[in-house]
Amino acid sequence: MFDSFPGGTSERLDRPTYHADLSRVYSSGIGFLNKLERGQHFKERGFPSWEAFAEGDWERSLSLAKERREDYAEELRQASRLGVRHRRLRVVEFPITPYVQWELFVLRVRVDLGDDIKVIDAHDISNIERTRPVPEVVILGDVVMYEVVYDEDGNAAGANRHTDRSLIRETNTGFDALYERGEGFHDFFDREIDTLAPPQVSGAPTGIRGSR
Repeated sequence: MFDSFPGGTSERLDRPTYHADLSRVYSSGIGFLNKLERGQHFKERGFPSWEAFAEGDWERSLSLAKERREDYAEELRQASRLGVRHRRLRVVEFPITPYVQWELFVLRVRVDLGDDIKVIDAHDISNIERTRPVPEVVILGDVVMYEVVYDEDGNAAGANRHTDRSLIRETNTGFDALYERGEGFHDFFDREIDTLAPPQVSGAPTGIRGSR
């Protein structure tokens, strides 16, 4: 699973070019968007809920996350108009990091609106990750696949753009297999997240990523 991914040929895009390209392809009739998330520590500067979380104001961060509800609803309405099905699989390590704890509260807002999101325990894919983690990718139909990349300091620096159809199909097959094994979002959230105390944020986590 994902065996061919490390050797795939790609075009490196900086962050603005990546976002512009993704937006263009997204509107071109792709059919589906699959997103596999692997990293456990990120920054999301400019996203008010994350900023409050990073400042240690947990209740405010949750309140601000809920305020994005209409924005997320419009994203899903646009997806429906374009005929694009969204699926996201979130890999979670234990113990759960403060960032992932916060992110899953944000994702719960999306799920409550109808977004298809599942969670999988990293331990359950350890046999797949013997040599490397599963890739953090966004797959747009069979047209293009983006691997989000980071600079030496761990900041999001754009993406590697893949257009090899066979590689996209192989990676998407791997995504489908893991998604099938994933746990329903609410089942995982209610058992593992909702019972946690507010996270203690000590120092800034590494990695800067895009908007939720």
